[in-house]
Amino acid sequence: MAKIKIDKALYSRAKEIFPVAGYTSVEEFVEHAIETAIEKFCDSPEDEAVIERLKGLGYIE
Repeated sequence: MAKIKIDKALYSRAKEIFPVAGYTSVEEFVEHAIETAIEKFCDSPEDEAVIERLKGLGYIE
């Protein structure tokens, strides 16, 4: 597992929020946040399938 450094104040905020958000640890919360951010910049095959289905249904051209 790789280690990263984050601002102490940001870590403290994540430490307060992770149980409320339903995560079992700060690490799990941060990992999910990073995965979510990365997905915004990557094309997913699932995205293409959804687009094709919407085109087939006539919702988009």
